[in-house]
Amino acid sequence: MVIEEEILINAPMDKVWATFTDLTCWVNWNSVLKDVSTDHEYIEKGETFSCSIRPFIFPVHFETFIEEAVLHERVVWSGSKYGIFARHEFIFEKIEDSVKITSRETFKGITMENMKLIFPARRVRELAKSLLTDLKKASETTK
Repeated sequence: MVIEEEILINAPMDKVWATFTDLTCWVNWNSVLKDVSTDHEYIEKGETFSCSIRPFIFPVHFETFIEEAVLHERVVWSGSKYGIFARHEFIFEKIEDSVKITSRETFKGITMENMKLIFPARRVRELAKSLLTDLKKASETTK
C-alpha cells in the first residue's frame, strides 16, 4: 500500500524545514504524531525517535529510524510494528516563495491484511493530510 499526499506551504524553505525537523516543537503543532521521545532535538540521519499515532481510539506506539535527512530536500524514516514495515518519505521542493511537500508512505509485510483493519487506507490518507495541514499552519504562522 502506498499513500501519497502533497501540500503547498506559503513560507520560506528555512522556516518550513526548521519547523518540520525540530522534534521539540512537534508538541505545539503536530496533531498526528504524539508523545515524541528522543535523545536529539532535531531529525538527523542515523538517529531514532519514538512516537504514537492514534488511527482511531487507541494509540499505536512505534519507533522510527531516520534513514535520510538532506537539508531542504528530503527526510526519510522507517519502522516496523506487528509484522508491517513502513517507510515514510517527505520531499521538499522550493516553488518561488513557497515550498511543496510530498509525503509518500509505503507499507509492506506479511500482515498487511490485518493492517487494513487497523489502518484502512482511507484513514492513513486522512492522517497524512492532517500532518501536512498542521505543518502548513505552523510554518505560515509568523513569530
